[in-house]
Amino acid sequence: MGSGITDADGRPVPVTVTAGEPAPSTVAEGADDPATATAKDTGPAPRVGIRLSPPAGELVWTCTPESARELAAVLLRAAEETENAPGERPVTVEAAELRRGDVRDGDRTMTVESTRTDGSAVHVTWKSGAGRSWTQAYAADTAITLKRRLPGGR
Repeated sequence: MGSGITDADGRPVPVTVTAGEPAPSTVAEGADDPATATAKDTGPAPRVGIRLSPPAGELVWTCTPESARELAAVLLRAAEETENAPGERPVTVEAAELRRGDVRDGDRTMTVESTRTDGSAVHVTWKSGAGRSWTQAYAADTAITLKRRLPGGR
């Protein structure tokens, strides 16, 4: 399974992330940048390595664990904004067809956490953007308009 990362021409780019590698040997001891400086007593500070291998040539980056967490948080926020951006048009499904990850169309973000069918009723557990959860019952054929539907049957 690929990373889903592509180059400008749409070709897949393999990505390798390594944990705990020392700072690159090109970083001099006592460097002014505290993120790349190393302690003489403890050896090189551990770094997170990111290697992208596009057809045009390999790129290798390293960063501190703190910087890796910041990058991950920024990527997560961008992914959520992208997923929650209004799509081309909403899709309407019956309550019985709802699946985990579906996002209801409306002013507030409501995401399906789970569904359970009980006879002709479907019990849908929703989660708000604020993190609150609640369950609502619908007739199985009730039309629910979705802002976003994840591909496949999650």
